[in-house]
Amino acid sequence: MTELADDELLRYARQILLNGWDMDAQLRLKAAHIVIVGAGGLGCPASETLARAGVGRITLIDDDMIEASNLQRQTLFVAADIGQSKAMRAAERLTEINPYIAAVGIKDRLSDDNAADLLDSGAGLPDLLLDCTDNFATRDSINRISLALKIPLLSASAIGMTGQLSLFEPAKQTGCYHCLFGAPSDDEDTRTCANSGVLASTTTVMGNLQANTALQYLGLGHNPLSGKLLLWDGRSMQQRMMNYKPDPACPVCHHSS
Repeated sequence: MTELADDELLRYARQILLNGWDMDAQLRLKAAHIVIVGAGGLGCPASETLARAGVGRITLIDDDMIEASNLQRQTLFVAADIGQSKAMRAAERLTEINPYIAAVGIKDRLSDDNAADLLDSGAGLPDLLLDCTDNFATRDSINRISLALKIPLLSASAIGMTGQLSLFEPAKQTGCYHCLFGAPSDDEDTRTCANSGVLASTTTVMGNLQANTALQYLGLGHNPLSGKLLLWDGRSMQQRMMNYKPDPACPVCHHSS
């Protein structure tokens, strides 16, 4: 099994000392490969926390360029980065933050046609797929890709002062994103942070809740959101869980099983 260098032991010492976490959990993180779709408001804080925690390989997929309006919440970027590729600059920054991990940026848009190639990227399919995109239609598409390739999907969303989070495991047939939300309506299909607004703290909170879930899943094999949807409301400072079950009539996961 992969070992930790002395400098890595020092870097992760506070984590390894944690009750319920141990050297084996840290080694599982080091051996893990994740793919993050979207290197924006959610992808930046989620990937930074996971890189700092020691996830061994992080691939970021995003075809967007950094703009001035991104700097309010996309925490890996500064003004000098404007005009650069989000995925490529985020990967460079993660490697600066933690030289013991491998971070790769892919400037492309994930689709049904290129999913197998982009998600593999020469390292094999990932242990976990993180959806950090900002619109319903794209999340619905990523759900289909997750099911087709049997990759666990950790899906987060953030808009305004609210957020949602869920972790789907296709191999366990416990339901999918479409079971929970159905098909996107015309209004949901077009509602994004760009046209609806988002508070800077919302994406940071949700990105780190996403990272917290990923660390438990990758390091401990524990899904704290199995059969649950986490709902976070920043205005009222309340968080609650909603249970869900697989939809036996779901046209997405029913036909993929």
